[in-house]
Amino acid sequence: MTYKEANNISIKDYLNSLGIQPVTEKGSYGMYRSPLREDNTPSFKVDYNANLWCDYGTGEGGTLIDLVMKQNGCNAYGAICRLEQGDTTSFSFHGKDLPERDTKRQAASPIEIRRIQPLQNPALMRYLQERGISPGTAAPYVQEMYYRIGGKPYFALAFRNDSGGYELRNPRFKGSTSKDITHIRQQGEPREKCLVFEGFMDYLSFLTLRMKNCPTMPDLDRQDYVILNSTANVPKAIDVLFPYKRIHCMLDNDEAGFRATQAIALEYSYRVRDFSDNYRGYSDLNDYLCGRKQEQKNSTSQAQEIKQETGQRATPKQKRGRGI
Repeated sequence: MTYKEANNISIKDYLNSLGIQPVTEKGSYGMYRSPLREDNTPSFKVDYNANLWCDYGTGEGGTLIDLVMKQNGCNAYGAICRLEQGDTTSFSFHGKDLPERDTKRQAASPIEIRRIQPLQNPALMRYLQERGISPGTAAPYVQEMYYRIGGKPYFALAFRNDSGGYELRNPRFKGSTSKDITHIRQQGEPREKCLVFEGFMDYLSFLTLRMKNCPTMPDLDRQDYVILNSTANVPKAIDVLFPYKRIHCMLDNDEAGFRATQAIALEYSYRVRDFSDNYRGYSDLNDYLCGRKQEQKNSTSQAQEIKQETGQRATPKQKRGRGI
């Protein structure tokens, strides 16, 4: 079951499968006693048309996956697994069924996964260090994947997203098995603040900077995190950002990053702050961590292009003569 398929399940039918019936119904919506807490007066609204819920007692709301995550204290992947284990044949679906081409596209993925294991490959750990990130910082969030493309073997860092796919990175490859956001929620009470990053290297860079600047109290668990994994995933991020009172965007300093920040700000206005000014002059948070300014990157890439166009090769080192 994909993320979209799970969110397409009717919330009304899901609650009914748990034995939870509406106290009152008024056509397009129903009022329930909250399944998330003790609720003597029905303050849990389900909008049947939009297939969304809102708990007026806590100010929270969202999609079906958000509800299952809240009930079970799990991430989106765990919520999808729980929905799959239930009797999905009794559920109706909101809106149109997903076209079969989505399933076919996933089945036709050129990446054949061989195995996934904890981070230990020296080449991948060296790659992280070159990006200014220690393997110890990355290990809780990143694994290593061994896979094949066209029969040829490869390996890369693997960062899991909410639909169970992986973002893949190595020095020569940037891709994914399937695209989705990664929503990292802290345990315990819901957090009021969420930080939004464009890619997982930026997220790991933030963790590195925070631990470097505040080694005694990094406070990494005081907020939740959303990693877009692609600016095309902004609509998915907007859905999960609904409950947060403060949204801090730390996206790339380019047109795509600015547009993504504007789209989130357009939805949540005063709750959104653009923190990209803190690393203005750098392409992204990882370049800021590594001290690579945009001008330096541009001049380096231009020099490489000139060499490629002119066929110029690097000047070979002179051989040392023998000593007397």
